[in-house]
Amino acid sequence: MNTNIHISAAPLNVQSCIDWVLSPESGGIDVFIGTVRNATKGKKVVHLEFEAYEPMAISEMKKIAEAAINKWPVHKILIHHRTGSLNIGEIPVIIAVSAAHRAAAFEACRYAIDTLKQTVPIWKKEVFEDGEVWVAAHP
Repeated sequence: MNTNIHISAAPLNVQSCIDWVLSPESGGIDVFIGTVRNATKGKKVVHLEFEAYEPMAISEMKKIAEAAINKWPVHKILIHHRTGSLNIGEIPVIIAVSAAHRAAAFEACRYAIDTLKQTVPIWKKEVFEDGEVWVAAHP
């Protein structure tokens, strides 16, 4: 199978994701790693909380991966997302794509994260020093 889709409350492992997409025929791997930053619109972030409607989220993530494989000559695509409470610097999302050439890997990876943010039912709560707000993980 050329896709690896996963949602988990456990920390995501960047190296294991890269290892999964490695293949002898791939000359390029593109990896997007989303991290929790310390501020949003000038407000200090304490932590983020992610929730997902997992059955639908997994289904949508599979559609994204399949569309990328059909649109670009990629070998493997991995999309992992985390749920739960994440602190500054932690990783809520990893997308890794391998292809024979870098252009396909870059384009498929960008498509995957952009589409994930638009279509996958994952929500985040931004917790600030002075309050909190739920927002779609895809603004």
